[in-house]
Amino acid sequence: MSPVLSAFLRVVLFCAGTAVSFLPRGLEIALGRILGSFLFLLDWKRKRVGRDNMARCLTELPQKKREELLQENYRHYGTLALELMHYFSPFPGHYRTYAKRITVLEGFEHWQKAAARGKGVMFISGHFANWELMLAIGGLHGIPLLLVTRHLKPEWLHLQIEAGRDSVGCRGIYQPRTLPAVLRALRHGESVGFAMDQYMPPPMGSPTPFFGTMVDTLAAVAPLVVRTGAAVVPATQKRADDGRIRIILSPELDLQDVLDDPDCANARLVGVIEDMIRDNPSQWLWIHRRFKNLRP
Repeated sequence: MSPVLSAFLRVVLFCAGTAVSFLPRGLEIALGRILGSFLFLLDWKRKRVGRDNMARCLTELPQKKREELLQENYRHYGTLALELMHYFSPFPGHYRTYAKRITVLEGFEHWQKAAARGKGVMFISGHFANWELMLAIGGLHGIPLLLVTRHLKPEWLHLQIEAGRDSVGCRGIYQPRTLPAVLRALRHGESVGFAMDQYMPPPMGSPTPFFGTMVDTLAAVAPLVVRTGAAVVPATQKRADDGRIRIILSPELDLQDVLDDPDCANARLVGVIEDMIRDNPSQWLWIHRRFKNLRP
């Protein structure tokens, strides 16, 4: 990114962060849905990706229903965009206060039970509703959470997002050299979050069935279970009608019968993500190019 464009983006995000700091939640959602409707009209490239993904994954739905779902999906993106702008609020402590105000955590006892074994917990999730607020609510409830993610560019943007995550008690580790930090966290009984819904090329990814198509998918979780004995807890997010973001933790997965076969274990984990998508399709990231480098 050129220095001029970077500086312009910084000013825009600062202004947006200031504006959303004063928005009532109801108005924020209403404006977000309007913004998403405009995005649907303008974003031809990613809209085509979304249509292709839905046609591949939701074969049971007629084309008209998929198109209606994609429109609702874009209204979700508009709301998500305004929610993310709270990272750029100039007011100290704002993001932490905002996260507390609009989130609710369900199933906390499932994490407590899994963490009590002392071998660490791995959360598996995907890009639903507002995944950043899932991190926030975990940290705010005292879950020692490490997020495996990517280093953002430009650097000022990365530092701004990192500061917001730090304010709610979430630490990030950045690809590609993440394994030592993950192992260290699990051995100390901490929790690590993995998103398993995106395309992940080798060596971190391996072909795994996703909605009936073999596609490269993160394959690190099952081997880490074998190596560390850590628990695996599914986590998902839903933006409810009242505006709150529900973060829902499920009971620990039992993988003992498939751990001898890494491919089968990974398919079991990805199947959990598929169920999350079917349960909340309007708030998943359909515009991500999930199906790349497919084998014949």
